[in-house]
Amino acid sequence: MQIVIDDAAGATARVALMGKLDIQGAEVIALPLATLSGGKKNIIIDMSGVSFIASIGIRHLVSAAKALARRGGTLILISPTDIVAGILTTAGINSIIPTVGSESEARALVGGA
Repeated sequence: MQIVIDDAAGATARVALMGKLDIQGAEVIALPLATLSGGKKNIIIDMSGVSFIASIGIRHLVSAAKALARRGGTLILISPTDIVAGILTTAGINSIIPTVGSESEARALVGGA
């Protein structure tokens, strides 16, 4: 799992993930995601490079989403692959974490921040 973070844009951080979000991948994103969710209002995560997501990966996303929501913020997923989107839908994550098709849609949801 590779993670690329752009947190220079004010209240919203953009994160790009590439690889498998399995046990090893979840270890890679755990600390950066927790840090961002404690310091930013919103996080936009580009999921287009994620080929697989396990329950531990879902757990980290949900934890970050809940931490942001407690402070009035949002976590938004952009363009998950078909297999990842299917797993997230089956897990019922769509009701907790919004998923959109582009970064411009995600920015619109967070008010351009």
